[in-house]
Amino acid sequence: MAAPCAEMEPAAAPRSPGAGELVCARGRNRKAVLCQRCRSRVLLPGAATFARRELFLPSMKKKTTALLASNSPDGDMLQDHWLVDDMFSFENIGFTKDVGNVKFLICADCEIGPIGWHCLDDKKSFYIALDRVSHE
Repeated sequence: MAAPCAEMEPAAAPRSPGAGELVCARGRNRKAVLCQRCRSRVLLPGAATFARRELFLPSMKKKTTALLASNSPDGDMLQDHWLVDDMFSFENIGFTKDVGNVKFLICADCEIGPIGWHCLDDKKSFYIALDRVSHE
């Protein structure tokens, strides 16, 4: 599923088109991070560091009976993330129940997600996928 909690590549510029304008010279987010659906503010500018780490996030689509019956969940392997080291840095975030040693991060207002990932073995690493949020 996801890489072990200790593995992480050094940060470089994001690979997503136009994502380079999201990262300042210090490697932090230039713009506020927002929920794609309800536009609720997830992070303030400067609250997170860009990190590249390959993580699997389940699909944001509604679960269907076919998906529930399947052993291989539908989702995406994502690489570009905002890394937050303190859960209290978030303006608005929710957590799912434990899935193994992982909690998925969701919008606390509209509950869409997962938009991010947190390994319970590492209390200081909360990842928000750039492809699952908006910026302003």
